[in-house]
Amino acid sequence: MQFVYSVILFLVFTSSCNSSKMSTNDTQKKYTYLALGDSYTIGESVPENKNFPHQVVDLLRKEKINIDEPGIVAKTGWTTDELQEQLSRTRLAVPFDFVTLLIGVNNQYRGRSEQEYAQQFEELLQQAIGYAGDKANHVIVLSIPDWGVTAFAKDRDRSKIAKEIDTFNAINETIAKKYKVHYINITPFTREAATDITLVAADGLHPSAKDYARWAKLVAEQMLKIIK
Repeated sequence: MQFVYSVILFLVFTSSCNSSKMSTNDTQKKYTYLALGDSYTIGESVPENKNFPHQVVDLLRKEKINIDEPGIVAKTGWTTDELQEQLSRTRLAVPFDFVTLLIGVNNQYRGRSEQEYAQQFEELLQQAIGYAGDKANHVIVLSIPDWGVTAFAKDRDRSKIAKEIDTFNAINETIAKKYKVHYINITPFTREAATDITLVAADGLHPSAKDYARWAKLVAEQMLKIIK
């Protein structure tokens, strides 16, 4: 997949930021959220405020939840090992109240092995749990979208792509269950793009803000359950 690489969007929180999260007059907890992933996390080809992490925050704020802007470590085109490499060089002030992880489409696209994906995804999930203060219940894994239904894949074997995506998702779901984190299957949403072009961004490949809104709703609902 000839992804267009975008600028890394990430927030490095310092201890000074943590100390100022709540004023002395504010007794309401201020929540923090870290999103890890690739183009589907930064929201390639949609405005930044319409990617799913920002839409999650917007939904939580509508529910009167006091939450910071999302911290995002993601880049278009990243595989599991490339996300790992960036995390090894990124200083994050942990713990975060919530962490989401969505990674693997580029492993599938580049023909990387299932065994490699399983190993590296598990390592990333362990890191994600650590970023959440070792609270597995505060980590949410999202399934890999199926890009095979988009116009970008018109000359490719869509059935083969779907089967490979399903295989990689079976891996990440199994690992998510092993570590007792939450799992949200957004792949069926993305497959609806086969008959609804409003679910695809202008680049003909990535999800539109409309589709991200559906993901965000499920993620926000899960976070609200954790909070309450």
